[in-house]
Amino acid sequence: MAFSLPKFIGHRGAAGYAPENTLASIHKAALLGTSWVEFDVQLTCDSELVLFHDSSLERTTNGRGLLAGRCLKSLKDLDAGGWFGSDFTGETIPTLNQALSTARELDLGCNVEIKSSFGRERETVRAFARTIVNFPKSPTILVSSFCHVTVQMLKHYLPEVRRALIVQKIPANWQSLIRRMQCSSLHVGEESLDQRQVQMLQSTGMRVLAFTINDRKRAESLFAMGVSSIFTDVPGRIFSPMTVSI
Repeated sequence: MAFSLPKFIGHRGAAGYAPENTLASIHKAALLGTSWVEFDVQLTCDSELVLFHDSSLERTTNGRGLLAGRCLKSLKDLDAGGWFGSDFTGETIPTLNQALSTARELDLGCNVEIKSSFGRERETVRAFARTIVNFPKSPTILVSSFCHVTVQMLKHYLPEVRRALIVQKIPANWQSLIRRMQCSSLHVGEESLDQRQVQMLQSTGMRVLAFTINDRKRAESLFAMGVSSIFTDVPGRIFSPMTVSI
């Protein structure tokens, strides 16, 4: 079944205006008029999925060490907002369940990017499946990953959920990859895209989403090439309500 994607998707919530991958960032994206948000999830040592981008804690919390080595309770004690600004001091690392509940309340679609630890891909996908069973109708979910193993496992365990492969640049074997993984879209680093590549993908019915663009002129040039949607940290600067169906 087709569903709509906006031209602009808030990257890690609205990472230019609030600490990335937090509930505050998701709320900010909604406040700015964004209808979809993207955020990253990864697995704790006690098999809970939380919103976090880096493998280590230092950049966006007051903690140290690897996230995968910490349990949920210890992660919840960390400050995930103070690094961004004093107004966000005390913001915590949310669980996937909290983020999806918030998105449902705000009527936001969600692109969930799974960051799997090597060797824990199956465990991560199973944790994702356990969580989204609580959200059968809302929010609308598109799940994506750089990890080929993860996307393949998503196809196996959750064939009904829309999925996407993320790449920095379009690989030579993209057709076989997409066919094998049965993806609904390909998410590509914007620096590597040109009109020929986008049109080539479109000719097969594949939607192309580009990351991460914070300049309106660059966004306009990508849309002119045929890119369907872009991920942006600053939806308030280049926001448009236009949607596409996939």
